[in-house]
Amino acid sequence: MQIAERTVATFHYTLTNDAGAVLDSSSGGQPLAYLHGVGGIVPGLEKAMEGRQAGDKFDVVVSPEEGYGTPNEMLVQVVPREAFQGVDELEVGMQFQAQTPQGAISVVIAKIEDGMVTVDGNHPLAGQNLHFAIEVTEVREASVEEVLHGHVHGAGGHHH
Repeated sequence: MQIAERTVATFHYTLTNDAGAVLDSSSGGQPLAYLHGVGGIVPGLEKAMEGRQAGDKFDVVVSPEEGYGTPNEMLVQVVPREAFQGVDELEVGMQFQAQTPQGAISVVIAKIEDGMVTVDGNHPLAGQNLHFAIEVTEVREASVEEVLHGHVHGAGGHHH
């Protein structure tokens, strides 16, 4: 069976950056399962998975535009230290939830200088090429419930 709309694909992956550093991997753990066609993985990888089948091994480079996007300067803001009430120590790299008119987003402290804190709401991999080494381990028809819910149920997926 080939990966297509309304199929569940399970795969092992290793994600590296342009320098070859491993950013994430399923090696030594459970493979990742996703419902194809609902945006559960980055668009460029989902496109590369289309038509593949169990046993396929391949490498794909996903551009920022097909991955986590290009950095958006509107998601970088400088706020006063006082905006972090109740937090005694701030460090670069700390993550927080920020409320925006569009809802909550995750932000990371990028810089602290002279009582001002620069926070970045971009995905940490925004602007980077994503190098995936993929091994498809299983492809099956999605259940009606999975299609209706828009995600995988059971092993490797969501449990209700």
